[in-house]
Amino acid sequence: YDHFPDGFLWGAATAAYQVEGGWDADGKGESMWDVFTRIDGKIKDGSDGTVACDSYHKYKEDVLLLKNMNMTAYRFSIAWSRIIPDGIGELNPLGVQYYKNLISELKQNGIEPVVTLYHWDLPQALSLQGGWLNSSVADWFEYYARNVFQEFGDDVKKFITLNEPKETSIQGYGTATMAPGLEGIGTLVYIAAHNQIRAHARAYRLYHAEFFESQQGAVGVTLNTNWGQPEEPDNQAHIDASNTYMQFNYGWFGHAIFKNGTYPGIMRELIDRKSNASGLPESRLPYFTLEESEMIAGSADFLGLNMYTSDVVYPGTEDNSGNYFLDDDVLSYQDETWYVAGSSWLKVTPWGLREVLNWLNKEYEGKYDIYVTENGFSDKQGNVDDLQRIYYYKHYINQMLRAVKEDGVPVKGYFAWSLMDNFEWGNGYTEKFGLHSVDFNDPERPRTVKNSAKFYAKIATENGFVEESGPCK
Repeated sequence: YDHFPDGFLWGAATAAYQVEGGWDADGKGESMWDVFTRIDGKIKDGSDGTVACDSYHKYKEDVLLLKNMNMTAYRFSIAWSRIIPDGIGELNPLGVQYYKNLISELKQNGIEPVVTLYHWDLPQALSLQGGWLNSSVADWFEYYARNVFQEFGDDVKKFITLNEPKETSIQGYGTATMAPGLEGIGTLVYIAAHNQIRAHARAYRLYHAEFFESQQGAVGVTLNTNWGQPEEPDNQAHIDASNTYMQFNYGWFGHAIFKNGTYPGIMRELIDRKSNASGLPESRLPYFTLEESEMIAGSADFLGLNMYTSDVVYPGTEDNSGNYFLDDDVLSYQDETWYVAGSSWLKVTPWGLREVLNWLNKEYEGKYDIYVTENGFSDKQGNVDDLQRIYYYKHYINQMLRAVKEDGVPVKGYFAWSLMDNFEWGNGYTEKFGLHSVDFNDPERPRTVKNSAKFYAKIATENGFVEESGPCK
């Protein structure tokens, strides 16, 4: 039982393609998700985000949900092709106005907008030119970022460049489970990641060169990882495996951005060696130029973490099959005694959040404020009496509190995923993460408050845990 520091941000999060709908409204261009959802068999229930939660028309209602929970922040993303239909070129004034209206509504209700520039929905016009595999994407992203900062930067003081670039790389360009649906798990993944890091840094440097002086905001990035729990916590080889696991997950992007503009030493060593052993003329892991490394190093004002679950890890034998998942020579599994959510990958491990927060603070030398930009629980039912979700939030948030109070980790805010049930990418509407349910069979898309929203609102209102509260009330 304790309180978070004064000014701690309590929020909920969404992403444009998952909630907005209005897929072609008012001049919006196509994104690669508009196209990907039309491919047979890619989406579990054959659904798409053409209407989704219809937040394009119901944003005032969304803000009211946040206000009723006493949220102090809302993390949402801008659909690149809504404001610049072809990705570069002409701005779409009606698309820009939608976000101005949303930001204004939030501020009128005392809720801080936290804006993600890119949450997976690349304009299709740019995807057709190679998307994240084309090195010019750094130019395109800088152009987009300039317009975002110009249009919204006077009212938005926290920007997140990219959401989970690891998943864009792995699922979009590795396993083909997400847009644009390309397969290259040992090759394309590393190129897509490389260009996302370059693009992120370009946007960050642009902000600080041209906008910071007048706007005084902050620009960070959101990276995701599970916690890699050593199977034998007293065995140095297992501890090393855990660290390698964390470097291949968070460090893949974090080491360059938060440290020194290069990939983690262990990634460089293993992938270079394996590339060489396979007779490749160059490493599958690209190199940054010296100029790029200087631009990338330290290119963040805060560190974003999306964390949901954990893995048990142990050392494996060297694998030279040229596959990202095997390049780290670490094996992992999830303990069968852990509680399961509605997503096969999501097992409930609250202690893992505290471990990750401590790892990040130590690895990046305490230099960065940390925001937990996503954390949440899925089920299949979407029921209002969602006791399992309450249990999840209670214990994860309590472990975060311990990281802050007992371990001194500078966590400054927390965003629950998600404000409401929405389009869960390849799983369509079959998995529900919301604090509010949405009736997707009703054209009005009515929202209903779940018990978890009331529980989370209480934590936010009390800024922590007070003893008078019952266990899960």
